[in-house]
Amino acid sequence: MIPSLLPTYNRAPLSFVSGQGSWLTEADGSRYLDLGAGIAVNALGHAHPAMVQAITNQAQKLWHVSNLYQVPGQQALADKLVENSFADTVFFTNSGTEACELAVKMARRHWHAKGMDEKTTVIGFEGSFHGRSSAGIAAAGGAKLTDGFGPLLPGFRHVPFGDHEALKAAIDDTVGAIIIEPVQGEGGIRPVPDQCLKGLRDLCDDRGILLIFDEVQCGMGRTGRLFAHEWAGVEPDIMMVAKGIGGGFPLGALLATENAASAMTAGSHGTTYGGNPLAMAVGNAVFDIVADPGFLAEVGRKSGLLRQKLEGLVAAHPDVFEEVRGAGLMLGLKCKCPNTDVIAAGYAQHVLTVPAADNVIRLLPALTLTDDDIAEALTRLDAAAAGLASNAA
Repeated sequence: MIPSLLPTYNRAPLSFVSGQGSWLTEADGSRYLDLGAGIAVNALGHAHPAMVQAITNQAQKLWHVSNLYQVPGQQALADKLVENSFADTVFFTNSGTEACELAVKMARRHWHAKGMDEKTTVIGFEGSFHGRSSAGIAAAGGAKLTDGFGPLLPGFRHVPFGDHEALKAAIDDTVGAIIIEPVQGEGGIRPVPDQCLKGLRDLCDDRGILLIFDEVQCGMGRTGRLFAHEWAGVEPDIMMVAKGIGGGFPLGALLATENAASAMTAGSHGTTYGGNPLAMAVGNAVFDIVADPGFLAEVGRKSGLLRQKLEGLVAAHPDVFEEVRGAGLMLGLKCKCPNTDVIAAGYAQHVLTVPAADNVIRLLPALTLTDDDIAEALTRLDAAAAGLASNAA
């Protein structure tokens, strides 16, 4: 008999009732160090005072009116995003998945408006993740996402991650866009080297192709820059943002250049909930903190400290861990034993991590993680690894 809650999640036997900073608490008072941050969502940790104040103030005034009317908070946040990015325009959604849907629609509409209706193909990369909508799973193409959901949305092509020659061979006159995560998250914390992002930008320019960056997981300060692609000194035509931008409140955004977005006229796209006053109050509060250069510098410092300690952890437990990978506070530990065993061992030590492909565990802590939290994280991860090594022996 199917349960009342659709069983699509393999949930851990944990249930939390409150949180503060990087810590979560169960009903019995047990505390866990949260190195997952809701899968890179809780950028400012749990119950951040500025966020609590922002949503409380807004909740007492106005929750929702729909996009039939002006929403001042949208204009404020859009202006901030435009001022601090490559973009000329912004559309607010409820999630990264919805941002992906619009990215695909925008790219195809762009070429349609130019009378080039053949340019509908979008190239994606193996190991990618762009959400679980029809367009999202078609763009990623992995069997884990697509099996049983055919026929898949047509117009997508996939190439191996890092295979430059395969990418060039996949391009023909039907290709209108390439979509890529500057750092793959679900795929195992795999950063795209700066030179590859630069080469990809040049390739798109040479071949007349729109470049879409998916920064749903790696954006909003997670790598120590507001957006991960800034490290490479390149700019996309379209970019998907979500997760950290709402700090735990459902919020996403699609950023684009005027050229890429010029065909998106009134009535071509819409959303009922996207950009509602509650979401905008939180989004503005998050942005004002995360975009501050001093805050980003601290993310960079803390990420260096955490990575250094994780390298030591790998060296201390060579039978459990293989390497550290990633960028900023988007780090992965590639495991030699099953990553699910490492995560379970972490639960026993009251530390939370997140699984990923390629036998990796993800560490996606709040950007407000303290030095004391980092020290405690390593103590608990070390104990988890020691227990695994002891069991194996």
